Amino acid sequence: MSSSNIYQGSENFRARLVLSILSGRPIRIVKIRTQDDNPGLHEYEAGFIRLLDKITNGTKVEVNETGTAIYFQPGLLVGGPIEHDCSCQRGIGYYLESAMQLAPFCKKPLKIVLRGVTNDQVDPSVDALKCGFFPILRRFVVDDEGLDMKINRRGAPPLGGGEVFFSCPVRKQLRPLQFLDPGLIKRIRGTAYAVQVSPAMANRMVESAKGLLLKVISDVFITTDHRKGVGKKGSPGYGIVLIAETTKGAFLVAESSSNPINSGKPPSVPEDIGLEAANRLLQEIYRGGCVDSNCQSSTLLFMALCQKDVSKIMTGPLSPYTIKFLRTLRDFFGTQFKVETKQRSHEEEDLRTGCDKVILTCIGVGYTNLSKTVA
Repeated sequence: MSSSNIYQGSENFRARLVLSILSGRPIRIVKIRTQDDNPGLHEYEAGFIRLLDKITNGTKVEVNETGTAIYFQPGLLVGGPIEHDCSCQRGIGYYLESAMQLAPFCKKPLKIVLRGVTNDQVDPSVDALKCGFFPILRRFVVDDEGLDMKINRRGAPPLGGGEVFFSCPVRKQLRPLQFLDPGLIKRIRGTAYAVQVSPAMANRMVESAKGLLLKVISDVFITTDHRKGVGKKGSPGYGIVLIAETTKGAFLVAESSSNPINSGKPPSVPEDIGLEAANRLLQEIYRGGCVDSNCQSSTLLFMALCQKDVSKIMTGPLSPYTIKFLRTLRDFFGTQFKVETKQRSHEEEDLRTGCDKVILTCIGVGYTNLSKTVA
């Protein structure tokens, strides 16, 4: 195996495996947390490998005794109906984000049920992925028939208990993306959820968030979602997800959730959660762009896999994860993005239109889904 197919450390673990499957290149990852007190793969990473094994056919995985080295030979993307129990160490979003990246290129439409923690403080929640990622995916696949996500149950850390259903149609190719004008914010929507706690918690978060957001824009509407939980399974928790929609169809998402029980952190105050989410949304609006921070990497992946044509998008400042993802993407597909900084004019500075934006341009590799079943 060439040195270009060997990686070190646990950084970008998901991205490396996803890109290995899409490119068909086997990889070896060594020195995984060799210096840590708990060396090797963690439980949630092993669970992620099992999920990829279910989505594909013929994948070969070899892990050494200590779990500090892994050999991954990808199989063919099959898709179809799948069920998977996610580790409660990470949220369902950790698994779902990668499943969304692979779903359009499966042989059969992916219909997956994931169980675990739907909302936590580490990974993007299932609400954030649905509200932020779906609009972008529709721009690549055009026909979104069969694209759906349902939150059957909500689950908070540390015990989880949530369940999410996601389905996605398959496509032979993705069309290029030209998205350079995010437009102006026209409305803000959101959902405040409460699991195994008083419904008043959700109402308090709504009032707190609206108190700040109504100072910025008048069209604010936040619904409440109270779930009793499933018997004694699951943990109590609450949080809020906010979505800002623009006149050009861009969606910016921010969220905040309560501290898990038995985490050593003090109990969260609902008013603080609502205020924190509102401040994060305003920060996303200030950063601006056509996609939010969570969806940058997935958008750039689809741009690289598009037909052999030019794709362009304007984003806010690139997140640290996106920068690392771009380097990994270049390793597997040789795709290099032209990155330009769009400076603000004096008028825009006077209007306080946010920070400088980034315009990313690339030519797609012409990725074709050879596994797609011919109708």
